Amino acid sequence: MSGTSKFEKVIGSRDVLALAFGAMIGWGWVVLAGSWIINAGTFGAMTAFAIGGVAVVLIGLTYAELAAAMPLAGGEHVYSFRAMGELGSFFCTWAIIFGYVSVVAFEAVALPTVVENLLPGYKQIHLYSFAGSDVYFTWALLGSVAAIFMTWINIRGIKNSAFLQRMVILLIFLGGLALFTGSFLDGSQANAEPLFVGGTGGIFAVLVMVPFLFVGFDVIPQAAEEIDLPPRRIGLLLILSVVMAVVWYMLVALATGRSLDAEALASSNIAAADAATAVLGGPWGGKLIILAGIGGIITSWNAFLIGGSRAIYAMAEARMLPSFLAKLHPEYKTPYNAILLVGAVSIFAPLLGRGALVWFVDAGGLGIIVAYAMVALSFILLRRKEPDMPRPFRAGKSPWVGYAALVLSLALTLLYLPGSPAALAWPAEWLIVAVWSLLGAAFYIYARRAYGPAVIEP
Repeated sequence: MSGTSKFEKVIGSRDVLALAFGAMIGWGWVVLAGSWIINAGTFGAMTAFAIGGVAVVLIGLTYAELAAAMPLAGGEHVYSFRAMGELGSFFCTWAIIFGYVSVVAFEAVALPTVVENLLPGYKQIHLYSFAGSDVYFTWALLGSVAAIFMTWINIRGIKNSAFLQRMVILLIFLGGLALFTGSFLDGSQANAEPLFVGGTGGIFAVLVMVPFLFVGFDVIPQAAEEIDLPPRRIGLLLILSVVMAVVWYMLVALATGRSLDAEALASSNIAAADAATAVLGGPWGGKLIILAGIGGIITSWNAFLIGGSRAIYAMAEARMLPSFLAKLHPEYKTPYNAILLVGAVSIFAPLLGRGALVWFVDAGGLGIIVAYAMVALSFILLRRKEPDMPRPFRAGKSPWVGYAALVLSLALTLLYLPGSPAALAWPAEWLIVAVWSLLGAAFYIYARRAYGPAVIEP
């Protein structure tokens, strides 16, 4: 990397918020709201999100300080290289890329799956079954065509990607506003009772979902070189996006709890949509929420495609991956080869069916949490090694935030280990982790032999 950015600085404050918030708000809030309330109660679910939100904010604070201090493409790659050197940086960035690519691939499968709620019976021409899921031609075609569009719009420039993000966020806000308003006008507090279910066990059952739901704020540091804002504001907006996501999930839990009684919740597969149908006076309310959920798929897909391609670009520019991945488009100033690589995965992902993609996204989640831990460790090390480094956004005078973020990240990592409710499945998901790790080792050895030591220019 050079002192003068090769990227176009075109992303403003609204774009930053839309990218980070949109990455965190996918389809899960539409289908999972019922299970939150059944497991923990309405207020129990809200309490879980408040507790989980504090944990995510602490992790986000380490990102905010480092992103403001080093606003360079690649985010985690830059911070970990400066703190831990080449090997630590490769491990950290390879882990986060795993998570990003798995989410992008999963969204290409989630979209045609969700469309079934709007167009029942559109799946035609059964091709085969794989990993317990049936793959249909029209279903896979929809996912692949959408993936081609998302890849194309990202190659055409970050400004186009940001515009798409802002427009779709409006649809999500419209759906959320309708649900929240309807629940307070026509919902009932009696439906929300009992407010707590299962005690601390119920709250923990919802808390284990927090890592999956809040992943995404970290895409902002990846595109830092394309943000046209003072570094301090980047850090502030990153934290604001996390707070917005916490408020969103708490409001969804409250609105769904007020709108549906216990019997309706137990029989619902898409609780937030059914809640909107109940309080907005007709099926149109549920359809609006499903459209908002599809919007969440698009914003998450778009954001992780941006984040994954920038992380790959940064590694290639540092001579950790093949050099062709570090090329920018001469007109659009986007890392088009890196975008094509991530996009190709999403184009072919629907051919694997939903069952196999669940394996990938679960395994990729472990990669993201590991990267969070390494960013927290980088925060701590850089506070010690470079106390005088300019930090436009400072997460407190002492490094306690970094230690808290590190402990929390390691605790979240435990959720993926055997014995946890969210443990990775054996052998499929652990095999995916092993294959990704071996692939990373092969790339590392190749890059060292082909290019020599990695270099990140200040």
